[in-house]
Amino acid sequence: MDIEAVISEVLQRTRPSEEERAFVEELMKELEGIANKTIEELGLEVKPYFVGSLAKDTYLAGDHDVDLFLAFPLETPLEELRKKGLELGKAIAEKLDSYEIAYAEHPYVRAKYRGVRVDLVPCYDVKDWKDVRTAVDRSILHTRWVNENLRGRNDEVRLLKRFLKGINAYGSEIYVRGFSGYLAEILVIKYGSFLGVLKKADLILKQKIIDPADWLRKEPEVARKIVEREINEDKPLVVIDPVDPRRNVSANLSWERYGIFYFKSGEFLEKPSIEFFFPAEKPWKNYLEVLRERKTALLTLVFEVPEMVDDLLLPQLEKSAKGLEKALEREGFRVLGWNVGKTEKAFIMLELDRAERERIKLKPGPEFFTERGRRFYEKNEKVWIVRKRLYSEKRVKENVLDVVIELLEKGQVSLGRGIREAVKGADVLLNYVPKDMEGEAYLFLSREKWNLKD
Repeated sequence: MDIEAVISEVLQRTRPSEEERAFVEELMKELEGIANKTIEELGLEVKPYFVGSLAKDTYLAGDHDVDLFLAFPLETPLEELRKKGLELGKAIAEKLDSYEIAYAEHPYVRAKYRGVRVDLVPCYDVKDWKDVRTAVDRSILHTRWVNENLRGRNDEVRLLKRFLKGINAYGSEIYVRGFSGYLAEILVIKYGSFLGVLKKADLILKQKIIDPADWLRKEPEVARKIVEREINEDKPLVVIDPVDPRRNVSANLSWERYGIFYFKSGEFLEKPSIEFFFPAEKPWKNYLEVLRERKTALLTLVFEVPEMVDDLLLPQLEKSAKGLEKALEREGFRVLGWNVGKTEKAFIMLELDRAERERIKLKPGPEFFTERGRRFYEKNEKVWIVRKRLYSEKRVKENVLDVVIELLEKGQVSLGRGIREAVKGADVLLNYVPKDMEGEAYLFLSREKWNLKD
């Protein structure tokens, strides 16, 4: 297929149908009505705003998550915003189908309505970046900026989002570290189209700094601080938020995810295919089969973790994996890679060059002039005397399980503070994982989890 045919087919599958659009519009209208009525009943001075991809019309077909922000006046104290914002969110959600309390910078309500997830998030009614007080406040400004600047290129954003999803580089969450939807929108606005962004994959990396709102000229002192800090932290890009010069939109984007985008952009332009957007599922092999082929060892720590959001849990799992890697390499094992995550329980997997190590241990013997001394002399291959006593040495094999357990018991591994006790009490498994982790073990050992090539 040529590139136009591929794009046409992708758009047919990613652009919402007229029926879907009608459903979304009706849904948002109903939610706005329920929110306004509830605000009035509680006597609050709050404005509801839809933000995110639905409000910008950059959502993909079948993806209808609603973000409804409840904007309080700027003079509202933060504690009052949190308390009344949660009360308001719950009052709205009680008129919907179901809900639960979720936690980010402050508590918010996650509800369900007509089969769609609805996040009800309290924030401040900001008009300018100088008004921003909490991390979520900017979302109102983001939506406004995109709607003012996208100028009919909504489908170009859909193409870029679907491409990033297809190559596994979409999502700014800490456990993905890819491109956010907002970053995709900025890139389309900056470079004109989906293909325009792909063609600039190399230039973007070389350019390093993207400043869509010209903050480096308008607010040089503020903007330079974020540029210097982020470049010093070795980020692939610094995209100065067009609504706030203090923020790098691509702060969570990793070198690895940008690298995937870099290679896949070139491959798509050279040989377009629908597979980049909708990759076929690859058959999984048994992880034990991969382990036998590689002739390596798989060490897995499985443990319960305290209740915490993924954005807090993942960095602590990664810190613990790095700590185990360093400790094991000090002990003579070579770590070929590690993987962390959570299924029913949290896990840390490490692939090692071997499961056992040989060590030479000193073997003290009896005094040389005794009957036991003579037997010791005859029994051992290498023997020497230190003052009156005989000494020898022996080779022993130590299993990595015993080594890890001892390292953890002695506190000789650097672990994430919030999960330290959980890791110390982990089940330590060798060349085996629980059933719900078998797929993760295969993806890790086969390197399919990170493989750039099909």
